[in-house]
Amino acid sequence: MDVNQPKQEHLLALKVMRLTKPTLFTNIPVTCEERDLPGNLFNQLMKDDPSTVKGAETLMLGEMLTLPQNFGNIFLGETFSSYISVHNDSSQVVKDILVKADLQTSSQRLNLSASSAAVAELKPDCCIDDVIHHEVKEIGTHILVCAVSYTTQTGEKMYFRKFFKFQVLKPLDVKTKFYNAESDLSSVTDEVFLEAQIQNITTSPMFMEKVSLEPSMMYNVAELNTVDTAGGSESTFGARTYLQPMDTRQYLYCLKPKQEFAEKAGVIKGVTVIGKLDIVWKTNLGERGRLQTSQLQRMAPGYGDVRLSLETIPDTVNLEEPFDITCKITNCSERTMDLVLEMCNTNSIHWCGVSGRQLGKLHPSSSLHLALTLLSSVQGLQSVSGLRLTDTFLKRTYEYDDIAQVCVVSSEIKQS
Repeated sequence: MDVNQPKQEHLLALKVMRLTKPTLFTNIPVTCEERDLPGNLFNQLMKDDPSTVKGAETLMLGEMLTLPQNFGNIFLGETFSSYISVHNDSSQVVKDILVKADLQTSSQRLNLSASSAAVAELKPDCCIDDVIHHEVKEIGTHILVCAVSYTTQTGEKMYFRKFFKFQVLKPLDVKTKFYNAESDLSSVTDEVFLEAQIQNITTSPMFMEKVSLEPSMMYNVAELNTVDTAGGSESTFGARTYLQPMDTRQYLYCLKPKQEFAEKAGVIKGVTVIGKLDIVWKTNLGERGRLQTSQLQRMAPGYGDVRLSLETIPDTVNLEEPFDITCKITNCSERTMDLVLEMCNTNSIHWCGVSGRQLGKLHPSSSLHLALTLLSSVQGLQSVSGLRLTDTFLKRTYEYDDIAQVCVVSSEIKQS
């Protein structure tokens, strides 16, 4: 075999081009005052320029569209589109042409070809065209592998490949924070607020079409990103929901456990799945992008074996006058308890009734309601404290202080 024999050239040519939407033409306005040497020359040239906006020639943004000059950036959540063309540059008919396009990521290889069937023949100066689409779901390096196989007139099998590498960037920076409601002890697991901070880390503005929270099966969600007005509801971010580059926006959601889970005190413990954020945006001339976060999790705050929560309590009471409250006691353990209630007076709160009374047995996940009476001897915002529950089986005492606050006023102030 002659080692100097030239390598046989392929009869087919492969061309790959990314499909992107055009951009608005931008120009740099050049102007000067009329008393300067050029006079009105620059202004007249801008008016005669077809790319400028009539009446607003000094604006950089024109009305004409510009075709993409480079590959551009690809962001996570966007749709990657590419045009693939195989052209017969030879003077002979080529048979059994098979074009295959694969996208290689760091974790998988995807087949993007619209058809897996081979073309019977391709005449000279003819081409095979294909457009592929793929919603990008991974960041990092992507390689588009285009392979072409065909048969010449002499029956020789030919094959060649081309590789096109590009990077997928992250468009948004999403941070989440969880807050527990602070009204009373009953809200430590009943209500949780989620704050989602979303930052645009691209170089172009985004139109935020939708930012919603899809809750898990345990929760119902209420969005707190609108304000009710006479004409309906308006977004807290205004009528134009554009997010400029490097700007950050906070979205707030309130989650409550569903009734079937809220009634079972032992269910919502440890790490719980809250849900996932669904974000949809548009850029430039309407290119759509979408991201879904992974399942958001939070560590549910613990409340021990026995949970005490307030069902009813007045906001304002008279000084040294009895008032009633209703408590709910829930057994959150996996054993039966025999409970005894003790009421301890503080400097401002005095309990009315017998301390040390038996509440009886309380089975796991069971609850009981308790009506109590107390009074305050000090004006101002007073904290309700001094309840003690003792399990006679294990001789274990559970203390409950600062379970609620009440405003104490003199009787003259309240009557007026």
